[in-house]
Parts: sequence; structure tokens; C-alpha cells
Amino acid sequence: MIVFELLKALFYGIVEGITEWLPISSTGHLILLSEIFPLSFATLYGGEFAAEFFEMFEVVIQLGAIAAVAVIFFDDLNPFVSVRKGFLDRGKIGLWVKIGVACMPSAAAGIVLQRCFPSFLDSLYDPRTVAAMLIVYGVLFIVVERVRDDKGEIGSSIEDISYVRAFAIGCFQALSIVPGTSRSGATVLGARCLGLSRGESARFSFFMAIPTMLGASAIKALGFFEYVSESGVSVPALSIVMLLTACVSAFAVSLVSIRFLMSYAAQKGFEPFGVYRIILGLIVILYFTFIK
Repeated sequence: MIVFELLKALFYGIVEGITEWLPISSTGHLILLSEIFPLSFATLYGGEFAAEFFEMFEVVIQLGAIAAVAVIFFDDLNPFVSVRKGFLDRGKIGLWVKIGVACMPSAAAGIVLQRCFPSFLDSLYDPRTVAAMLIVYGVLFIVVERVRDDKGEIGSSIEDISYVRAFAIGCFQALSIVPGTSRSGATVLGARCLGLSRGESARFSFFMAIPTMLGASAIKALGFFEYVSESGVSVPALSIVMLLTACVSAFAVSLVSIRFLMSYAAQKGFEPFGVYRIILGLIVILYFTFIK
């Protein structure tokens, strides 16, 4: 049983490492995966703990994926020219400010919905909602790719975009609060609509993931610790090992999937991901309508 649960955690991390960066919705895939291939904590440690743990688990495993971005793009993001002398790269400081501006809409939307409409937010985590968003954004990807076709870019790099345009891209990211939308998919779609090339759209989406996912992971982790403190339940060692296993596998797979997307998107575009989303969405609808 324990070995099987660890293999499940490894698989969850693999799925996270692939779907977090490809514009196909990591949250959507994890929700669907939990329906078909659930963790067995409800049997081992009780339903309430299982629910609280999985809610934290599916978000915090993103930390492994974030670490991969930091490793791959370290030179692009590191503002310190010389740590010993304390010199800073003003261009990279400006880039971080743009990233922060771009993350403001989703942060604001998440806080408002969580505090004011928590039941509505919880109701969105449904396979049918996931399926609908997979299809809708799949169609949008196909349309935008055919209209844009990588023409008429506004600048050669994300360092050239304005703060206003960065904020606008962030508004697209806020749409990813709805499961099945895809955080990377929404930001890439927004960046493409606003004129960025495929490669730069993907790169900016990766950079925006760092503060967004760190913030989301911190909130979920604190919420889980609050539950543990108030309930007095002991946290099984297996749950910690499973979380670490998923994070490590998400990190390793992300190293590959990020490089793949940067290369593939530049050559083939995002339209194939749109087709995949539509097919998967239709499969989900059929499954939960006629089989589940």
C-alpha cells in the first residue's frame, strides 16, 4: 500500500511537471487524475484529513516546477551582477517589476473570491467545468494562432513591453482561477493577443509563474498548517514523503517540458495544444456523462 501510494505521488508530480508549462491546464489534469486515480488517504487516515491534505498537495507540488524555472532561467532573472560588490542589473530589476505588475490582477481576484465567495470558488472544481474550459480555450488557441501567425510583434523581447501591457497580460492570467483554463495557457494567449512572439509569450508566462505559484503554495500550506493546529491531528510521515516525492518528480520533468515548449512553440506554434484541449474536453464530457 505504501509503495503504491508513493508511486501515485511520483505520477502526480510527472503530470504536474508536464501540464504546468504546456498550455493544457495542470489543475484540470490533477482534478481529473484525482477522480480516476485518487490518493488513498481517505482509507488510511480519514476523509477529512485526506481532503485537507490533497487540497494542499495539488498546489504545493508546484514548488518543484517553480524550481525548474529558476534553474533554467537563472541568468535571465538574477539581478545581481556581483553579490560581493552589491551591483544590480537595472534591466532585470525592471523585468521583476513588470512581473510583479503582471501578477497583481490574479492576486487581487484570488483574494476577493477566496474571502467573499469561497463556496462559488469551490463549486468551480468540477470535471464538467474543467471540460468546458478545456474546449473553450482550445478553440481560442486555434483562432488566435491562425490570426496572429507570429506576425506584427511589438518587441523583440519581454524586456521591451510596457508596464500597461504587462498588467493586461496579468488580467488574462486572472482568468485561470477557473480550473481547466490553464495559467500558462491564459497568459500565453493574452501575450499572443497583445503581440508578443510565441517564444517570448511562453518565457513571460514562465516568469510570471514564480510569484504566482509561490504565493498560491504559501496560502495553501498555511491553510493546511492551520487545520492541523486546530484539529490536533498528527501529520503522517508518509504524507510528507509523498509531497517531497511529487515535488522532486515535478522538478525533474519540468526541466524537460519547459525546454520542449520553448523549442516546439517557436517551430510549430500552440495550435496543436488547442486541438489536444478540445479532444480531452470531449472525452471528459463523455466519461462523466455516460460512464461515471
